Amino acid sequence: MPGANSHALGPTTDSLDKAKENGVTSGADRTILRDLAKRVAEAASLPVMAERRALWRRHNALEPGRPMILVFPEGSWRELLPDSVLECEGKRARRMEWALRMRLYTHEHLGDDTVIEKEWVVERSVRHTGWGLEPKRKPSSTRTGAWAFDPVLLEASDVGKLRMPEVVEDEEATAANLAEAEDVLGDILEVRPKGVSRLSFHLMKEYTSLRGLEQTMMDMVDAPEMLHEAMGFLEAGCRGVVRQYEERGLLSLNNDGTYHSSGGNGYTDELPAPGFDGVHVRPCDLWASAEAQEMAGVSPGMHREFVLDYEKRLLEPFGLNGYGCCEDLTRKLDDVLTIRNLRRVSISPWADVDACAERLGRACIFSWKPRPTDLVGRFDEEAIRAYLRHTVEAARGCVLEMILKDTHTCENRPERFTRWAAIAREVVEEAA
Repeated sequence: MPGANSHALGPTTDSLDKAKENGVTSGADRTILRDLAKRVAEAASLPVMAERRALWRRHNALEPGRPMILVFPEGSWRELLPDSVLECEGKRARRMEWALRMRLYTHEHLGDDTVIEKEWVVERSVRHTGWGLEPKRKPSSTRTGAWAFDPVLLEASDVGKLRMPEVVEDEEATAANLAEAEDVLGDILEVRPKGVSRLSFHLMKEYTSLRGLEQTMMDMVDAPEMLHEAMGFLEAGCRGVVRQYEERGLLSLNNDGTYHSSGGNGYTDELPAPGFDGVHVRPCDLWASAEAQEMAGVSPGMHREFVLDYEKRLLEPFGLNGYGCCEDLTRKLDDVLTIRNLRRVSISPWADVDACAERLGRACIFSWKPRPTDLVGRFDEEAIRAYLRHTVEAARGCVLEMILKDTHTCENRPERFTRWAAIAREVVEEAA
């Protein structure tokens, strides 16, 4: 899902699924999957889905309308849909079952503005080969604890060990996955292949994964030349990957429900750009995004010098762009707003929503991330209501979306998601 902050330029390992491994073969598994798919198709056919789709298109076009609401349980899905609810036996069948049940759970319990589509998307098995150095981590001693950096980029000369990524597609796996989905679900849902459609750049994530976060902070003062050299290489590498995607016909349009930036979606009539031939997808036909969460604590000047200037060049060819994730951009919005074709800006739980609303106005989408901590500890409905109401009022005149995400647990109280969404809906309707 969206959500899991799964915004990457592309996978860098060989962990892509292949249909030949534990495929859907048992009659019982097929029956379970087909019954679930029929329920998804019924939900997708409801009039409310067409209404929501139209609302998103207007919203993404910056037209006046009510604030939009999305709920992404992310880490909490293991509590909402634990393995114990799955009925299929095969590994791949269970993954398909979970994906179908997730869509149904969203429709039946979350009450947000998610559009359920009558489709089953098969992503083409595309990856790239990485940067020549493999990041290392020191694992946590607890199952869900935090890992620590284990740097492999130790000195300036190590930047020379970096290599430009090469794009690889496993066409056999793509064909097998597509054939399997067609066989099991093709007469119920629209099964369609999709290439690379989520273009998101994370230059500082790449650098810190090799260098370490604390050392990166030091590099800005003690080794700025090394940092600039590495960032220039990463920018060139990302540009090369996008070029390979385009030249090999691996890009797919994302002007639909494709997850965008740190929580929105791509529904728009503004893409693809004029001149699209219906086949060859270009960067100008796509949404893209970038972020630099690792730079949350640095000054606007350092943020601009060491990462934003590189990201701006990467984003320039794209039709519509988003910026930010969990970092507080309050003091950096003047720089962020210089990004070409900027349409969505992430306003994190730590941001000053009043100041951000005043600065953004209707220039782009105010993509607000309410605090996920309200779902743990005491669930204080009145406090949640007051908190949401404050931002809705502060952002009056903005193009507001509320994206509940980074929810790593609800303490096994899944009803809290349902209630949070209902409160958000009530606050939005009260303010209309």
